[in-house]
Amino acid sequence: MKKVMAVNCGSSSVKFKLYEMPEETVICSGIVERIGHDDAIFTIKYEDKKDTVIIPVKDHAVAVENVLNALIEKSIIKSLDDIKAVGHRVVQGGAYFDKSEPWNDDTYSKVESLIPLAPLHNKAHLVGYNAFKKVLPNVPQIAVFDTAFHQSMDAEDYTFPIPYEYTEKYQIRRYGAHGTSHKYLSQEGRKYLENPENDRMIICHLGSGASITATRHGKCVATSMGLTPLGGIMMNTRTGDMDPSVFYQIQAMTGKGYEEIFQEMNKKSGLLGVSGISNDSRDVENAAKNGDPRAILAIKLWARRIADYIGQYYVRLGGCDLIIFSAGIGENSSEFREAAIKNIEEALNVRLDEEANKNTNRGKEGIISLPSSKIKIVVIPTDEEVMIARDAYDICLK
Repeated sequence: MKKVMAVNCGSSSVKFKLYEMPEETVICSGIVERIGHDDAIFTIKYEDKKDTVIIPVKDHAVAVENVLNALIEKSIIKSLDDIKAVGHRVVQGGAYFDKSEPWNDDTYSKVESLIPLAPLHNKAHLVGYNAFKKVLPNVPQIAVFDTAFHQSMDAEDYTFPIPYEYTEKYQIRRYGAHGTSHKYLSQEGRKYLENPENDRMIICHLGSGASITATRHGKCVATSMGLTPLGGIMMNTRTGDMDPSVFYQIQAMTGKGYEEIFQEMNKKSGLLGVSGISNDSRDVENAAKNGDPRAILAIKLWARRIADYIGQYYVRLGGCDLIIFSAGIGENSSEFREAAIKNIEEALNVRLDEEANKNTNRGKEGIISLPSSKIKIVVIPTDEEVMIARDAYDICLK
């Protein structure tokens, strides 16, 4: 048994889970939020306990020190030597990486070169890696890329119809996201198939950030997110795909700069922008139940975009054997799931089990389609952290 840490560093946060491997037992988990402030929030869960403290955290290095000190102070580990490997989530691996890799000078420089494609994320991942390296200099670390799973796409699935020099010179193409989640779900989904050879899946990772992926034989065939997480389906605050001239038209009519409009499309659009209520899907759902017309429109629009991609990927795969719903909305909102499924019900001959759908929330897993449904529909809670821990164990410790 060896202890492995899975880490997800954001621009102002460090999320972590400590596992006993290869048993995949979660020993503890937690998050440091508001890094860079005097009132940062450090939460740690262990042994059915949850401790939260407000402390000053100057930077990621201090956050990591606080996390590791807490593990010892709370007797979760005896010493830092107990931690045998660390796996880091990295959002953007570009075309360089189709699998997880050990951190070394080459990995570091390539992740750094991709900062323009994910400026907030990749920079934060490097800061997190450096922080752990400082405190645990002799512990092997790996990078687990969100984009790696999607590297199996054909060129006609990832190439944009723009002047090809931009594709070649600036690496502008479809990379996708949530690949670690989609890979996990493609593996877990196989247990629901009577014939695993028929494993054409449409996987809906529907959280605040959301993407849909078509898989065959456990490989990504196509995915909805594009160059950045702004592309694909409508999300809580992101537009998803739309006519590119909308950007130009808004700029011409308002006089706003491109950066301001880009931020609006990332942070003030989607469910929030259409409803005018909230970036939290639960608030929009409650408003819709109370008859708010813009909230109702927002949910209908969201559901239609989900259906558009499911239909597109049904054609791309030449059929579908399993549809999976996962992540925050996909796992927890029966209403949002129903809205999406109603849009594909007639065309794809799917049948929702309304009772099962209502009862499959808050971490529950199960089938939500009727036996008469042509395609089986399931809810599977995702687990990106265990995939990171598995790769860290396999690469560093096996």
